[in-house]
Amino acid sequence: MSSPTHDALLGPADIRELAAALGVRPTKQRGQNFVIDANTVRRIVRTAEVRPDDVVVEVGPGLGSLTLGLLEAADRVIAVEIDDVLAAALPATVAARLPERAGRFALVHSDAMHVGELPGPAPTALVANLPYNVAVPVLLHMLDTFPTIERTLVMVQAEVADRLAAGPGSKVYGVPSVKANWYAEVRRAGAIGRTVFWPAPNVDSGLVSLVRRTEPVDTTATKAEVFAVVDAAFAQRRKTLRAALAGWAGSAAAAEAALVAAGVSPRARGESLTVEEFARIAEHKE
Repeated sequence: MSSPTHDALLGPADIRELAAALGVRPTKQRGQNFVIDANTVRRIVRTAEVRPDDVVVEVGPGLGSLTLGLLEAADRVIAVEIDDVLAAALPATVAARLPERAGRFALVHSDAMHVGELPGPAPTALVANLPYNVAVPVLLHMLDTFPTIERTLVMVQAEVADRLAAGPGSKVYGVPSVKANWYAEVRRAGAIGRTVFWPAPNVDSGLVSLVRRTEPVDTTATKAEVFAVVDAAFAQRRKTLRAALAGWAGSAAAAEAALVAAGVSPRARGESLTVEEFARIAEHKE
């Protein structure tokens, strides 16, 4: 059975009407694809396991489809929007459609990549339909900047979802997989079709769930040191680690020494290593 339509959530006609009133044309430059299906919004909120005591941060709220669904379920919602027109319009949309929750909504008009603090209580969850072109850097920035975010659910391009959730040995395992795993346990949490967006993208989308590690990666190396090894290993992913890490270590011999000390075969490739193994290599740089 389909759930009854709730007046507060936006449907296709509402989205187009709002966009027309604001003179908004979704731009490829900002990767704007607005969700026009209320059932998809409900599904995202449900899959994100948003709780009544959650403070949710949303990146790229657009016209407010997901914002309204989150506001119905969470204690507070903080939306981060870079677009001048959309940022100016969103508070009015919230006030008109969910007046009783408007006091629990805050807008930050900024580029999410440069947000260093948020108003009100610390966020406990991140739920977002991330623009395809900046999804990974925005996700990693938010996880790094706001350690109180325990649970994350992001909708991204299917290919990016696969990369984020990939494990060692997978063909698509790479820098995003390892770096996301530094912060969280990552898994695919569903697929989203193209027809729930306006305009419909020419790629499929996927949901990715990230649950923050209760214990950080056990290492004496800093995050920056570990990430430097990861970047070097995958910059030349077809090469053995002895060769790929030569620049990072200063020479192939120094790379081999660090690898052997870390218990990693110098003939291995980056795609076979866990984040813990990358951390061990970072610890043994001379």
